[in-house]
Amino acid sequence: MSTLTFLGAAGTVTGSKFLVEHERQRILIDCGMFQGEAQWRRRNWDPFPIDPATLDAVVVTHAHLDHCGYLPSLVREGFRGPVISTPGTAEVAAIVLRDAAHLQMEDAQHARAGGYSRHDPPQPLFDAEDAEAAIRLFRPSDGRVGLGDAEVTLYRAGHILGSAFAVLEVDGRRLLVSGDLGRRQHPLLRPPELPPAVDTVLVESTYGDRHHQPVDHAQLARLITTTAERGGVVLMPAFAIDRTAVLLHELAGLMRDGLIPGLPVYVNSPMALAALNVYRAAVTNKSAELRPEVVGGPDPFDPGTLRLVHSVEESMRISDPGRPSIVISASGMATGGRVLYHLARLLPGKRNTVVLPGFQVPGTRGRALLDGARALKIHGRYVPVRAQIVGLSEFSAHADSDELISWLSSAPRPPETVYVVHGEDHARAVLARRIQDDLDWTAVTPHHLERVRL
Repeated sequence: MSTLTFLGAAGTVTGSKFLVEHERQRILIDCGMFQGEAQWRRRNWDPFPIDPATLDAVVVTHAHLDHCGYLPSLVREGFRGPVISTPGTAEVAAIVLRDAAHLQMEDAQHARAGGYSRHDPPQPLFDAEDAEAAIRLFRPSDGRVGLGDAEVTLYRAGHILGSAFAVLEVDGRRLLVSGDLGRRQHPLLRPPELPPAVDTVLVESTYGDRHHQPVDHAQLARLITTTAERGGVVLMPAFAIDRTAVLLHELAGLMRDGLIPGLPVYVNSPMALAALNVYRAAVTNKSAELRPEVVGGPDPFDPGTLRLVHSVEESMRISDPGRPSIVISASGMATGGRVLYHLARLLPGKRNTVVLPGFQVPGTRGRALLDGARALKIHGRYVPVRAQIVGLSEFSAHADSDELISWLSSAPRPPETVYVVHGEDHARAVLARRIQDDLDWTAVTPHHLERVRL
């Protein structure tokens, strides 16, 4: 009997981990960190539900922390098997995991110096050595991979570079795990491949209860222009992977069309700069993941005023540049990284604007800003929020409700069961109801640690 256990992303939009067991074989699909509210983050510190040394393999759909960020902890606890991913995911995950380890260690140092941790002494969840050990386990592949009695195939998901959805065949059954699905109109990446015939589907539901509006280029142009006219800075907390590249592509287009002034555009995130190099290499190599118009045109990421910030000293200088500018910095939900220093300096100023171009998990600083927080706690101190705060969810790289339903409906035949995961409870419930009503399929919202038969 083959079973599936939901070790994460069941009741929350983070921490994706799905355990498949068949006889003596154990395969984990995705290995994400929990993020956001304290009730979820604390789960990162809980003992893993099984002995990690008994896992035969981990399959990673893509390189975002909520899908791969727990790998160093898993390795620290004894996992030594292969990590299966696409080549693009292996390359980007190395950047993400190294940065995550750096931030974990840095945050522990800040907490130790500031005395605001509940732990004494504050410890990182994992360190650089754990991250390097996890990176060495990656076994990238573009085709089918045999895993003992099982076999996994990765298909293009169009969410970020290297992203995939996974189809695992075991004991005569086929399980599809969507990972994060991209959008048909992603400005850089080709859309997701269509799903094959399977018996069971795990589908994400980040935007399962919402519909994306088309990107309003004129609105963003007005926002940037009016901020510049009042002498302010536009700060964009952005995910280092993909979102920074997408925003640069958008700004390059707006400047080429004369819709915004030629402001300096600073990218201030070591991880974003490393990821930008990967995206630029993909353009140069004419990657099959990219849209043809992206690889055949001008530099898609340089508006002509691009400034890449490498050192901490440069980072401190542009926290208050003294003239209108655009600053893109990570992390995208303001959970850590250099963006916190920019927020601390820019949030008190009424002339400035903070643009949040993507989903903000409950419990993060980004979500607090969207919800109207009047003060934000940064490095143990509260900072007043007087800057203009704007959310632009249309820049999300996640498929919305209609796109998810359309993608599911393109399957050659209905699956026996669809498990709706990786979403807040309301989003999961709405998408499950749509699957039942629109497709007449069986859709379930599983509970954390629930175990089912495949």
